[in-house]
Amino acid sequence: MAINELAATFSNNLLPIFLVGGAGFLLGKLFPIEPRSIGRVVFYIFSPLLVFDLMMKSALDLKQALTIVGFTTSVIAVMGAFAFLLGKLFRLDKAGLLAVILTVAFGNTGNYGLPLTKFAFGANALASASLFYVTTTILFNTAGIVVASLGHTDLKSALLGLFKAPVVYGVALALLLKGMNIELILPVSRTIEIAANGAIPTMLVLLGLELSQTRWTHGYRALGLGVLVKLLLGPLAGLMLAGLFGLQGAARQGVVLEAAMPAAVVTTVVASEYKLAPSLVTLIVFIGTVLSPLTLTPLIVYLAR
Repeated sequence: MAINELAATFSNNLLPIFLVGGAGFLLGKLFPIEPRSIGRVVFYIFSPLLVFDLMMKSALDLKQALTIVGFTTSVIAVMGAFAFLLGKLFRLDKAGLLAVILTVAFGNTGNYGLPLTKFAFGANALASASLFYVTTTILFNTAGIVVASLGHTDLKSALLGLFKAPVVYGVALALLLKGMNIELILPVSRTIEIAANGAIPTMLVLLGLELSQTRWTHGYRALGLGVLVKLLLGPLAGLMLAGLFGLQGAARQGVVLEAAMPAAVVTTVVASEYKLAPSLVTLIVFIGTVLSPLTLTPLIVYLAR
């Protein structure tokens, strides 16, 4: 890969994301803004309407959708297993081990992955990436919560919590309407389109705001493991599993890029809620996000060929 090709890929695809996210980061440093309020707007309004819009416009059929769901589940399981084995090898304590598993298994497939996929590969890849994001959301609100809870909640409570995620209803409704060949009336479709268009910039500002609240920690062994495993093994796992699942073209581009994303910002919220080494989790997210262009840029070049 030529240096100028890598530089052009970074400036055209990643730099805009970091500039908008950087604006949110500076805003969070200059003003006492509570990211959770904006996060709720994204969670309850923008994300479900964005996913609904993508699903309604997507050309994915049921077989392709199920393939992507299976691929996503496999990526998360493989990454979580790698994190567990390496954490045991490096003799991390229980909190550190669970923190690494959580951050390695669940990537930032929403407010980082979706805009990056759109910039790099366009609408067709974005539809596949959005399904990856939805599947990740479902698994995070079940398996992820169980991992983070350290025994403070049970599987039933985690499963019930899934029904509080509006994005799940967005997917279900879109699949129902498409299956019945029902078209939305113009005022409704335009309302959804306006919200969907506002979702990605709001997600990027929120990413910056959340990263502005990073607190440093001294768990360097767990920190290094969490960052490096996610950034280095994520792309490899995505490429290998994409071949096994027979994914090609735009679908392959979208889901492999999502598999390579750094740790999800939402893991910091859950870690804080369940007292799972929150400073360590936040730092893994922050450093992983900052270093992610080093792995994502060559991956985008490779996938585009």
